Amino acid sequence: MSVSDFQPVIGLEVHAQLLTRSKIFCGCSTEFGAPPNAHTCAVCLGMPGVLPVLNQTVVEFAVRAGRALGCRINPVSVWSRKNYFYPDLPKGYQISQYDQPLCSHGALEIDGDDGAPRTIRILRIHLEEDAGKNVHDSGGGESLVDLNRSGVPLVEIVSEPDLRSSAEAVEYLKALRDVLVYLGVNDGNLEEGSFRCDANVSVMPKGASKFGQRVELKNINSFRFVQKAIDYEIGRQVELIESGGKVAQETRQFDSVRGETRSMRSKEEAHDYRYFPEPDLPPLRIPPGYVERIERELPELPRAKLQRFTGTYGLPAYDAKILVSDRALADFFEKVQSAYGGPAKKLANWFTGELLRLLKEESTGLGALKFSPDQFAALLKLVDAGELSNNAAKDVFAEMFRTGRAPKDIAQEKGLGQVQDSGAVEAAVGAVLAANPGEVEKYRAGKKQVLGFLVGQVMKAMKGKGNPALVNAALKAKLGE
Repeated sequence: MSVSDFQPVIGLEVHAQLLTRSKIFCGCSTEFGAPPNAHTCAVCLGMPGVLPVLNQTVVEFAVRAGRALGCRINPVSVWSRKNYFYPDLPKGYQISQYDQPLCSHGALEIDGDDGAPRTIRILRIHLEEDAGKNVHDSGGGESLVDLNRSGVPLVEIVSEPDLRSSAEAVEYLKALRDVLVYLGVNDGNLEEGSFRCDANVSVMPKGASKFGQRVELKNINSFRFVQKAIDYEIGRQVELIESGGKVAQETRQFDSVRGETRSMRSKEEAHDYRYFPEPDLPPLRIPPGYVERIERELPELPRAKLQRFTGTYGLPAYDAKILVSDRALADFFEKVQSAYGGPAKKLANWFTGELLRLLKEESTGLGALKFSPDQFAALLKLVDAGELSNNAAKDVFAEMFRTGRAPKDIAQEKGLGQVQDSGAVEAAVGAVLAANPGEVEKYRAGKKQVLGFLVGQVMKAMKGKGNPALVNAALKAKLGE
């Protein structure tokens, strides 16, 4: 047997930090990148005698995520203490939700391996506080603790084991991140750890109905590493089973340098954490009308927007996916398209080409753009009217990007406008035909591809300012067509 004879079964647990300004149970800042232990107080340091106070924005953000993912919002949810002892957990327990979470039984639609839509069920979304961070100094052999992250609000989004390949797992993670970023509840930053993933992986012979023993892969911080870690783990489990061994229930860590997983510890069960109700926090009760208000404020979500962009605008899926991947980019596209009114595909080409190229080169975001949607639309209208060539328009666009000036003013100042004078075009055509009698004879003998050469010679003579439509028409007229 080989890997192809086995069916992987994958479930994901995603920890997403919520974009609140302060922590879940205290007023400390959630800002990333501060000096170690700068954003701490007696509450998030776990000092004796302190009491947690729930941040109400945390609840709103979690309900927003829950409803966007089709979850039921439970009217009563209960806080629990999850007990474990790590240096980065100063209280010796984590305030979380266990058997009565805030959100349950949702779903997220993705594109499966065969390209067809697949629904991945979501078991639960619960709230909890983040732990701190251990910083290991391999050179000095010391481990330090930074508690800035301790108490940062998290939602843990637990999928059912519905994923069947590493590629589907990555597709699910990307779709989930896009939803959370669209909602404004998470920044989707894997590198900073604000969106991170644990993967539960097992294998079973194809055709079997009973799942194999699952293994947890802990805290994977990039989409590429998620795929590599899952693929390695699938291969490891298959090899172990084929050699007569048994897969142990354990937690493993992915070594991105070696491209392999290695054992961290035997997997804890719920009873190992000794969950019990949090005595310092009352049950979380959702008031009547609260969920309905949040539902009314939800934005159009990425998958719905993608379907609208391909349907309403007739865009290819490739272009639409690029535009929809960033809510601000999609919104800006629609504003420009509304002002432009021309072919949406033409505008999409400018977005996926020139706009994204300049944003990347200048390391800036859409919020810093100096030109308006109306100016962008005006530039495309100049091209459509034949007043600017595509190449000249790119030069004008680059100047618009830098200065925010009107495209017509830039074109006039730089002398980039196309010549619309039919007399000047006919004079240039006459001169080119007189200078190339051999090519004229070839054309008249049936070699129609020569026309492209002659158009190029006319454009060269006019220093790129000839209107291509006028040039083509004048050449064909002179050549007797």
